[in-house]
Amino acid sequence: MRRTKIISKILFYISRTLAMGYLLMIVYAVVCLLTGWNVQSATSGGAFVNILFPFTNSPFLIIDTAPTYIIFSFLLPLVLYSVFFWLASEVFKVFHQPRLFSSENVVHLRRFYLFNVFIPGAAALLSRPFTVVEKDIWLLVIVHFFLGIFIYFLAAIFTQGLQLQKEQDLFI
Repeated sequence: MRRTKIISKILFYISRTLAMGYLLMIVYAVVCLLTGWNVQSATSGGAFVNILFPFTNSPFLIIDTAPTYIIFSFLLPLVLYSVFFWLASEVFKVFHQPRLFSSENVVHLRRFYLFNVFIPGAAALLSRPFTVVEKDIWLLVIVHFFLGIFIYFLAAIFTQGLQLQKEQDLFI
């Protein structure tokens, strides 16, 4: 179990860092787009803009200027992956807690599987009238769905383990 705790702690920090990185990218991009700071036209017609790395002239993000693209193809995926990695970090945190079967740990697993089962598909369907949802996106939706189902089974095991642990505490 020691190896599991070490691996889960490493994955916790990696996924938490990714969540924070996505969040910072979102905040930076929104500030740049709203203020025009560090934004330059990428094409002569102005259909695309470059968001530059802070205090440089190097492009960081290349974005279509259509509002539907910005909302549904840029911000929505970044927000959802920020949430995904945050919830994943909470799942990894479950495995380096002193008490594995706890109601708090079951809640973290439940949030993660509900997010993965329902949100990617709903986001793709919501985006569909406004932007082209490519085949690769639907494949990601399917991958997230199966990940959610797997974590659902893990949450069910944790729920049963919690119940058995409570029953054992009653007998002691």
